Amino acid sequence: MNLSSTQRRTLTWIALGLAGLGLLWLLAPVLTPFLIAAVLAYALHPAVERMAARGVPRALAVIAVEVLVLLAFTAVLLLMVPILSKEIPLLRERIPVLAKGAKESLEPWLAHYGVNVSLDIDSLQQMVLKALNANFEDWLSTILASARIGGSIVLTVLGAMVLVPVALFYLLMDWSRLTERVQELVPPRLRPGFHGFMSECDTVLGQYLRGQLLVMLAMAIFYSVGLALFRFDLAVPVGVFTGMAMFIPYLGFGLGMLLALLAGVLQFASWYGLIAVAVIYGLGQILEGFFLTPRLVGERIGLSPLMVIFALLAFGHLFGFAGVLVALPLSAVLAVAVGRLRSWYLQSRLYGA
Repeated sequence: MNLSSTQRRTLTWIALGLAGLGLLWLLAPVLTPFLIAAVLAYALHPAVERMAARGVPRALAVIAVEVLVLLAFTAVLLLMVPILSKEIPLLRERIPVLAKGAKESLEPWLAHYGVNVSLDIDSLQQMVLKALNANFEDWLSTILASARIGGSIVLTVLGAMVLVPVALFYLLMDWSRLTERVQELVPPRLRPGFHGFMSECDTVLGQYLRGQLLVMLAMAIFYSVGLALFRFDLAVPVGVFTGMAMFIPYLGFGLGMLLALLAGVLQFASWYGLIAVAVIYGLGQILEGFFLTPRLVGERIGLSPLMVIFALLAFGHLFGFAGVLVALPLSAVLAVAVGRLRSWYLQSRLYGA
């Protein structure tokens, strides 16, 4: 079968696209820190360009922007300090009460269903208290031992913590040069269409970033106010941490909810804390998942609420954590591409025939 030059070019581009997706799938664990750095570089390079345009040396502008980002990230992590400094001593005091309550509640409940067991709560209580009373050297030796056993996870996390700032620095330093090199790879006859496509993608991605920031701010306020209404002592740090950590889909919400559950159990020592957290975080998940994200993020990038949910699940399944990070930005680019393909199809002879 003889193919025209246009058909051969189309098949070549399709093959290159499939090869790129396959490479991304194979290297997803390795690419994760570079993808994080690339997303941050895309979001931060306008600030660097503005500072450089005002006469600030580019290296100094990059360092200033990166330091501000690291300080903001550190501030979010420091929100955990008042949480842990208050909850760990309180946990030591409440362990005997919680252990006794668990024994008195679980054994009759299990016996009701025909499971007669005697829970060794005293041993578990002593083990937890020993862990909580351990000094820094004991914690450090435990961490080092676990690193020797399952060091790949520890090394991956530590490597990402070092690699992301380094990669971000070089990406911000060479951003203009990198974008020019990418544009040079595009055949001259296709550059006008390519520039229009990338300009539209840039607009959509900017709207996505602004929408995501609005969602994080709204949810930080919601969780802080909600926990305060239920009389949580740590309402503000737990609520703000949960909202700010939502830039990592699922993981940020889950970590914030665990902190809230721990705070509720320790403060109230009853079902009240668990019920309060279930109500607040259940309503928060509904508000964020079905209203805020689809409208502030999904509608800004041209995706319906159903497509936002599908994109997060699909990219997460295919590429793991790296896929979750880039799911909505890549979906925004795909939405622009699909819109252009639809316009081309409606104007083609294939549709008019």
